Amino acid sequence: MPFLLPALVTQDNVLQLEKDSLLNLAALRTVDCCNLKDFDSAVLTVLLAWQKKLQADGQHISVQNAPEKLIVLAGVYGVAELLGLA
Repeated sequence: MPFLLPALVTQDNVLQLEKDSLLNLAALRTVDCCNLKDFDSAVLTVLLAWQKKLQADGQHISVQNAPEKLIVLAGVYGVAELLGLA
């Protein structure tokens, strides 16, 4: 079952999101962005942190239903390939 990102991911709630996600690291292998509507670069921070945790276990993150803005933002920051968004 994928981990569903909320509609809002900004610097205001990213720490709580990361804390909540630690309860189920296995779900982070697939992150579904279908609800993601309002976000800033903080979403990249949390996705990269999850990717790092998964890589430590020999796994990787799969980001699904990424909005175009997220793909562009990941490209601007040079992390699109790391997140499988290239």
